[in-house]
Amino acid sequence: MNKNDLVTAVAGASGLSKSDAAKAVDGVFQAITDALKGGSEVRLVGFGTFAVAERAASEGRNPRTGDKIKIPASKQPKFKAGKGLKDAVQ
Repeated sequence: MNKNDLVTAVAGASGLSKSDAAKAVDGVFQAITDALKGGSEVRLVGFGTFAVAERAASEGRNPRTGDKIKIPASKQPKFKAGKGLKDAVQ
């Protein structure tokens, strides 16, 4: 499923027009992004939790040359599925 498929599914389930459903989907994505940028986590009971994980700097190797390289510290978005989602998928 891609974003257009998601918009179509939301429009069908909610009775909204496709353009209104697209605005709603974009709004949800933006709200999640803004919360994660601000250091918060987004917890949707029964669905899952979006959070930011910090990865420490590390040392790796260039697979082509074998040279050591430094991998800088970074922040990565993470998603942990909730019980309701896990149960629905099984």
